[in-house]
Amino acid sequence: MPITTPSHQSGALSDITVLDLSRVLAGPYATMMLGDMGARVIKVEQPGRGDDTRRWGPPFTANGESAYFFCANRNKESVTLNLKDEAGRAVLYDLARKADVVIENFRVGAAQRMGFDYTSLREINPNIVYCSISGFGQTGPDRERAGYDTAIQAMGGLMSLNGPAGPEGTPYKVGVAVVDLTTGMQAAFAILAALHHRQRTGEGQYIDIALFDVQLSWLANVATSYFVSGQPPRRYGNGHASIVPYQTMPTADGWLMLAVGNDGQFAALCQVMDLSVLAEDSRFIRNQDRVQHRETLIPLLEERFRTRATVAWLEALGAAGVPCSAVNDVPTALAHPQTQAREMVQTVTHPETGPITLIGPAPKLSRTPASIQSPPPLLGEHTDAVLGEFLGYDEEQIRALRKRGVV
Repeated sequence: MPITTPSHQSGALSDITVLDLSRVLAGPYATMMLGDMGARVIKVEQPGRGDDTRRWGPPFTANGESAYFFCANRNKESVTLNLKDEAGRAVLYDLARKADVVIENFRVGAAQRMGFDYTSLREINPNIVYCSISGFGQTGPDRERAGYDTAIQAMGGLMSLNGPAGPEGTPYKVGVAVVDLTTGMQAAFAILAALHHRQRTGEGQYIDIALFDVQLSWLANVATSYFVSGQPPRRYGNGHASIVPYQTMPTADGWLMLAVGNDGQFAALCQVMDLSVLAEDSRFIRNQDRVQHRETLIPLLEERFRTRATVAWLEALGAAGVPCSAVNDVPTALAHPQTQAREMVQTVTHPETGPITLIGPAPKLSRTPASIQSPPPLLGEHTDAVLGEFLGYDEEQIRALRKRGVV
């Protein structure tokens, strides 16, 4: 079976090596982003078990590979290493000596107890950039609590904003693990900032990223609106607290999302809908007035929207410059011509599964483009190559580690 190894010859981070001790989603998503930009990412996994998401399914491929694992682990080399064994930690130290970045998401204090926390690794690599991802950070009364995406959405206020409008009804989580994903993005951003600082000063540093902090930062205008008004935010369903009309609308055959962002667009909407009288009504001329009188305005718009099919409205509103969109399901979104034009769906060959389809990198860099260089790795696929070629271990050393169960 051929080994699929990422090529690190191109990409903005082609001179950077990342030692990835993380698992599940936030950490692996961060390192995947760095790998998309050309960094060499060495993913360290537990022998015989690997990343938890390797078992998160269904769906699985015919040979048992998890679709969930695929989403955040391309462009990486998998090395199995027993970090509870002294010999395994010695291998980890050798990897850390040659790495630029270490990222981990163990429970707070676990890395320190096992001897590979920032203080320990800084002794052998003073320039290391070390990123810890945890549920609640390294400080504060909740620092030792485990952090899971939906629990953070609940605790951090996000779920209180999602769900049916009004005080009644069940709060909803977001349909994807947005806290994990955005934490991964924040971690990648912080790592790049730390690497830039190191380039200028020669200093590495420690990065503390908490899912809870990231989710709070997501409150954005909702939080500042509360600070200004003193009023707790309420749920608006698919509507918007500060902009009207900005919500889903029922059509004759489905739904569309209407996103009227200013008064001129509202006037254009009314003209398309043959409701110009509304654009001249003092209750609706300005956005702040429409917000105040939304309970009157929205039913009038909904009644008219129900008279035509979604496609007809999209064509008419699009021609008038009124922002709107169909409410697509996932297959439709992935097959959209814009998705294809932006190369956001790509196919790569997996050594056992064969061709697999992945979401492509979002950033488009003109000189050093992000790319999918290799599929998500098999468990331990690159152990021998990394130990032999990267660390310079000979065959006898590797055999001894295997015999001991370290790799």
